[in-house]
Amino acid sequence: MRSGFLSVCHWLDRITTWICATACVVLAGAVLGTVILRFGFDTGFVRLQNLAGYAFAVSMILSLPFCLRRGGHVRVEVLSERMPAGYVRAVDMAALVLFLIPVFGLMVWAWLPDLAYSWKILEGAIETGGLGGVFLVKTMLPFAGVLMILQGIAVLLDPRLVTQ
Repeated sequence: MRSGFLSVCHWLDRITTWICATACVVLAGAVLGTVILRFGFDTGFVRLQNLAGYAFAVSMILSLPFCLRRGGHVRVEVLSERMPAGYVRAVDMAALVLFLIPVFGLMVWAWLPDLAYSWKILEGAIETGGLGGVFLVKTMLPFAGVLMILQGIAVLLDPRLVTQ
């Protein structure tokens, strides 16, 4: 059961990595296109600007589970340098149970009604001529919350994941 869970988490991490990488490439291309259109041709393209915003939102929210899996999260702790090696692991376990799971669980639970409404109306851009699909971008928030919980548990079950 443990190896199956870790395998699913690894698969989800690969998907997250691919989505983040794609979003970064799309973001760079959309910003470059917007700048070229604005300063080179004195025109704008609202959909391209919306695409840049969507790509930025997706890359930022999915970078959380990506960084957690690789141990890239920031530790604001002064005592850990002087404590034994098991201390950091114990603090990580306590943080998972007391903070990560409840906070991200609440985030997912609280976001679901807004997400359901967004999907119901197939929410689009607020600008005239903007890019639709806001409901797809909004889906990334609960997806990232679930990934945070799963990746946090995976890192606790197998600490070697942080170094992979």
